[in-house]
Amino acid sequence: MYQQLLVPLDGSDTAECGFQEALRLAEQLKAKLCLLNVIDEFPLELEWAPATAYLEALKNMRLSGAAMLGKAKLVASNRGVACQSLVREAGQKRVADVILVVANQTGCDMIVMGTHGRRGLSHLTMGSDAELVVRSSSVPVVLVRQRQAA
Repeated sequence: MYQQLLVPLDGSDTAECGFQEALRLAEQLKAKLCLLNVIDEFPLELEWAPATAYLEALKNMRLSGAAMLGKAKLVASNRGVACQSLVREAGQKRVADVILVVANQTGCDMIVMGTHGRRGLSHLTMGSDAELVVRSSSVPVVLVRQRQAA
């Protein structure tokens, strides 16, 4: 069935929900995980920042992404799930496009990711990388919504 699951992680609670579901699936399917952190190099806050501030922020995002993936890899390992981790920079691409490229390059046969499930104006203004992945992926995509507190 599915042998390698791509799991995009960004440090959010929503991405953590996707990671936990991917771990459950990997355990059941005896699949490997490919953990991915995509660095969005051009957030709005940095567009007007001096070059030195931008480079420092980019360095911190790289370190943070690598540390986050290291922790997730340790969690997976402790549960007996084999995995690899990748940090990629989006450059001029959308995060969703990078996710799709990595899925193809690594031979992942499923993508498991968290989604905020936004609707209305916030969906229109913020967009949805998860939605773009679903619409364009050549492999199945499992979207995991963060559970609401009761």
